[in-house]
Amino acid sequence: MTASAQPSMSLSGGDTMPMLGFGTSPLTGGMSAEIVLNALKAGYRHLDTGRKYGTEEAVGEAIRASGIARGELFVVTKVSHENLRPADFARSVEQSLKALRLDYIDLLMIHWPNPDIPPSVAVPPLAKAKQQGLARHIGVANFNTTLLAEAVRVSPEPIEVLQAELHPFLDQGKLLAAARQHGMAFVAHCPLARGRMFTDPVLMEIAKTRGRSIAQVALRWLLQQNIAAIPFSSKPERIVENFNVFGFELSADEMARISELKSAGMRIANPVERVAGGWD
Repeated sequence: MTASAQPSMSLSGGDTMPMLGFGTSPLTGGMSAEIVLNALKAGYRHLDTGRKYGTEEAVGEAIRASGIARGELFVVTKVSHENLRPADFARSVEQSLKALRLDYIDLLMIHWPNPDIPPSVAVPPLAKAKQQGLARHIGVANFNTTLLAEAVRVSPEPIEVLQAELHPFLDQGKLLAAARQHGMAFVAHCPLARGRMFTDPVLMEIAKTRGRSIAQVALRWLLQQNIAAIPFSSKPERIVENFNVFGFELSADEMARISELKSAGMRIANPVERVAGGWD
């Protein structure tokens, strides 16, 4: 499927976001611009980075090398939890734009909550970045339902996106329902459970029946729930494979069997001390 034909999801402000993004948070080491460029060549137009990842420069370099028009791209970056006070926040956004060599960010997010910096302090500078034209949309990542409600309450601008961990092995039903109640799009990070699902017998059976990879099945399970996903791979063949998930559809029975795997309760990204009140 071509990038232009990739399904997008609507944001509450009336814009759209490509449903499948390329994550740039590698497990070890850095990331080259060539890897990101491979993703763009495969068809990705939604690129997810963060100040903490150290990959903004590579993303910016790949964008320039690709020759793709800026308006065709949806670039996401994040402000880290230690930089959520107003002056630090503004400095982080400035550094991100400089590293990416962009005039604006499509989606700017708070990366993690900080129990020492409540949403009443952290969210206004996020909204201010949008008001200044530095970000077109704003969102939060890794908030629980209580923090999410508080962020919405104190924000002078609509919070349009929640990014959080979601894959077949983790039940995020309460968080997903809360995001939808607030009119937010949900973006799943760690959508492949960082490889931990690749030996699961249910996923293996469905993948074999479908003639697809386990990764494709897991991503398709998310997309059919109108959940965006940001898989990562450094291997060109896997990058292409992960993007090729729009040409088939899982049956209701297959969707239900995959959903039953949530009983594993496997949380990959778990600095729980940052989430006041704990996980839902």
